Amino acid sequence: MRRPMVAGNWKMMGTRSEVEALSKSIVAGVSAISEVEMAVFPSFVYLDHIQKTFSGTQVAWGAQNIASERQGAFTGEVSAEMVAEFGCEYVLIGHSERRQYYGETDQIVAVKTMRAFEAGLKPIICVGETLSEREAGRTFSVVEGQLEAVLALENSNQTLYNAVLAYEPVWAIGTGKTATAQEAQAVHQCLRERVAKRDEKLAKALRILYGGSVKRDNAAELISQPDIDGCLVGGASLDGQHFLDIASLCNRSY
Repeated sequence: MRRPMVAGNWKMMGTRSEVEALSKSIVAGVSAISEVEMAVFPSFVYLDHIQKTFSGTQVAWGAQNIASERQGAFTGEVSAEMVAEFGCEYVLIGHSERRQYYGETDQIVAVKTMRAFEAGLKPIICVGETLSEREAGRTFSVVEGQLEAVLALENSNQTLYNAVLAYEPVWAIGTGKTATAQEAQAVHQCLRERVAKRDEKLAKALRILYGGSVKRDNAAELISQPDIDGCLVGGASLDGQHFLDIASLCNRSY
């Protein structure tokens, strides 16, 4: 059985004192959650604090992004090797906000996935459609196309055995709107079936998370779906107790 995962994307939120308080509240309550893997994704500048706070706990951590280059004169960029030095196990790749606001293409996402693999990081590869794409009936073709760019990598099977997928409909991120559990399940099933065409064993092992306004009141129904293996949580992860409650709901569902 795939181990469920609940990941908190803190985005560009929180002062140092707020991040410290949030981290402490998660550490204080995480021991009650045994079956779910938990991970947090702070801003780069807080990775040192996160490493010190969560080392020795069951909470993993990661970066929200990495550069597509290994190193060089790229002012403002942060490489995969740099974040790995702060004990990161995971990295978010291709989040919809990176695609939407910073022009990251499917090809850039694929390159960043490769960089993560080279640095020993586990990529959480995000895919998802916009509202106009959903209304045009293009949801499945869009997410499959985003996945295809990763599958085209020379070492894609090996990479995906160490990766997680996350389906996050763009229209449901930060809007309060959420795909129904059945809508989300349909997309997760589509993604798993596409991977199965390449490698059935990989498809069965691959965790696929749902992200898009996940909260206490919808987490249990989402995680109960056969192809949804956890949640990528945004705003609700900035409240330590709310984040723990979501993880607890997933914990009881398994």
